[in-house]
Amino acid sequence: MPLKSHRSLLNSFCIYNKRKHKHHRFIWKRMASSINGRKPSEIFKAQTLLYKHIYAFIDSMSLKWTVEMNIPNIIHDHGQPITLSNLVSVLQVPSSKAGNVKRLMRYLSHNGLFEIVTNPELENEEEAYALTVASELLVKGSDICLAPMVECILDPTLSSSYHELKIWIYEEDLTLFDVTLGSGFWDFLDKNPDYNRSFNEAMASDSKMINMVLRDCNFVFEGLESIVDVGGGTGTTTKIICETFPMLKCIVFDRPKVVENLSDAKNLSYVAGDMFISIPNADAVLLKWILHNWSDKDCVKMLKICKEAVTSDGKRGKLIVIDMVINEKNDEKNLTQMKLLMDVNMACVFNGKERNEEEWKKLFIEAGFRNYKISPLTEFLSLIEIYP
Repeated sequence: MPLKSHRSLLNSFCIYNKRKHKHHRFIWKRMASSINGRKPSEIFKAQTLLYKHIYAFIDSMSLKWTVEMNIPNIIHDHGQPITLSNLVSVLQVPSSKAGNVKRLMRYLSHNGLFEIVTNPELENEEEAYALTVASELLVKGSDICLAPMVECILDPTLSSSYHELKIWIYEEDLTLFDVTLGSGFWDFLDKNPDYNRSFNEAMASDSKMINMVLRDCNFVFEGLESIVDVGGGTGTTTKIICETFPMLKCIVFDRPKVVENLSDAKNLSYVAGDMFISIPNADAVLLKWILHNWSDKDCVKMLKICKEAVTSDGKRGKLIVIDMVINEKNDEKNLTQMKLLMDVNMACVFNGKERNEEEWKKLFIEAGFRNYKISPLTEFLSLIEIYP
């Protein structure tokens, strides 16, 4: 074909494409005007946000897969970053699924659970997967491990309940589990020993995180001779307090099903009972991640009982509360998102709530306390000392 014909054809193609793109821009303008005058870029960004939330359950399920496959331990035991081929070999998955393992690991790495590194010892410099701080917390058998939390919270019996939020929102006074399981969470635990054990292990794993900072909180326990850990579970936190302050008499107070087979130690004892009826007297009462499980009305009732326990025999003790304090103005967005997420969770599971400082203050005053002090503790938990 002559050069002139080529140029003529090219010009015709360019003119066609300009008309085509102009036509597309016209469609986009019409589309934008039909949705409150939004720009197409805004609409597509909103679509991305919606899709992120639609598929967000895959985040949880990928995390569960990681723990079920024991991948953090595999990498830890390997002693160095592990290549895909080695990982697939250890997992003994079919070769046809190797690509799917790679997809999951790539996604988990993108989300900070693992790190993709290049192994310089290999000739082809094959990519390998290394642990991050987050996945180090999933290594079973380590001093601090949150794998039990993953296994407990993502158990399908409970996690599937969240499909029924629509029904729950219309059922006055019922929790989500009342709707889906036919009983409240605590009754469910009493009737299901295996899950009760799983829940206690999960709470114990969380307590180990808090124990890292409690060892350095001497100012909290100075001058105390006795303390009762209300809802203290199997005593993970209380044991740390006992070890750090051997002269302090410590009591773990929880439901009979939790403490019935636990043995007392030198300065540690277990007492069964109902915290809405009475609790043992002590210089201080510890409420770690307890109050957010309950409504304001129940919290005030519980706080009054705690107040009686620390003011017996003319003493003026204190309450030590470890819980979240929502602070949307000062907290980073991701931290606020975590706290608000937990607020929704507490509402669903217990009819409870996470609270900001004003909401906490209102509870304390209504329960008859005169003063309080809030100190930072962990990334998202605060330590609140409350005085009669």
